[in-house]
Amino acid sequence: MDKKNILTYEGLKKLEDELQELKVVRRKEVAQKIKEAREQGDLSENAEYDAAKDEQRDIEARIEELEKILKNAEVVVEDEVDLEKISIGCSVRILDCEFDEELEYKIVGSTEANSLKGKISNESPVGKALLGKKIGDMVRVETQAGELEYKVLSIHRSN
Repeated sequence: MDKKNILTYEGLKKLEDELQELKVVRRKEVAQKIKEAREQGDLSENAEYDAAKDEQRDIEARIEELEKILKNAEVVVEDEVDLEKISIGCSVRILDCEFDEELEYKIVGSTEANSLKGKISNESPVGKALLGKKIGDMVRVETQAGELEYKVLSIHRSN
């Protein structure tokens, strides 16, 4: 049994759009590159042909990966997220007690996680520790950098 891929609607849409782009646009582009490279004759020393075949292999691998993710997708309906406690699909403002700094994260499934965009996975140490907590709760998280302490300031919808 494959692991369920928890996605927000936004994450699902993004993956579906990428899959569509790969299947409809990128496959045709790379097929054209391969055709043009073949027309140049000898394939044994044809760098364009090799590069196009590598690109084709990468595209097909990504299509397969996306189809597997989407087949096992479980979409979190953000409008139905319970804002009494932290769960996947909500945004949370927390206070980093050590640095007295406010942070804001959206809790998402591991497929969508992107710390640079403030999206943390429900499986990450911080995400896992925050799940189920309420406003005002103190949260201790064991990380590679040592123990961190946060205070939950607010829970809200991200849209």
